[in-house]
Amino acid sequence: PYTLLLLSACTAPIPTPVSTSPSNAPTLAAEPDTPIGPTPPATLQKGKQILSLVRVMDGGVCKNELQGAKGTFLLYADLQDIERLKHDQGTAVFNKFASKIEDLSSHALQTAIDETNLAEDPFSLGEDEAQEKLAHTLSQAFHAAATTALVQFQQETTLTIDITAYTPSLVFYQKGCSTELIEPETDLNS
Repeated sequence: PYTLLLLSACTAPIPTPVSTSPSNAPTLAAEPDTPIGPTPPATLQKGKQILSLVRVMDGGVCKNELQGAKGTFLLYADLQDIERLKHDQGTAVFNKFASKIEDLSSHALQTAIDETNLAEDPFSLGEDEAQEKLAHTLSQAFHAAATTALVQFQQETTLTIDITAYTPSLVFYQKGCSTELIEPETDLNS
C-alpha cells in the first residue's frame, strides 16, 4: 500500500509560562481571516486536570496517490508535571519525550487516515460542510488512535499530556496527494 507520512514540530524545549493567566498562556498568532481560523484554546481539561498548550505540530499523510490530509495538532501538558520532571530529571529528558510524542502522533495520524473515508460525500450540501464533516471524523479517529499510546506514555513518563487535531486547520486531498502537498509549510526568511 502507498503510505506517506510527515510530522514536524518545533524542537525547542517545552516552554513553561510564569503563570497560567490568559495573558501569559501560549497562543498562536492567527487572525480571524487566516486559513486555519481562530486561535486554538490555551487550555484543555482532561479528567480533573487542566492541561496547557505547550507545542504545535504540523503533520500530513497520504492514504494513497489520490487521498490524504494535513493539518495542525496541538500538544497539551500538565505544567505541574513539567516543573516536577524538570526538577527531578533535568530538562534533557524532554528531548526524549519529544521524540516519543512525535512517534505516537505520527502513528495515530496514520491510523486515523487509514480508518477515515476520505471520499467525497455526495450528500453534503457543499464543500465547506463536507470539509467540516471530514475534519470532525478525522479528529475523532485521531483521538481514538492516540488514546492507548497516551495512557502508556503517561505511565512511563509520569507526564500528563493530550494531543488533539486542530480541526479548523485540516486540509483534505481527494484528487491527488503527494509529498509536496503535505509537507509542513516553512518560513523562507528563517
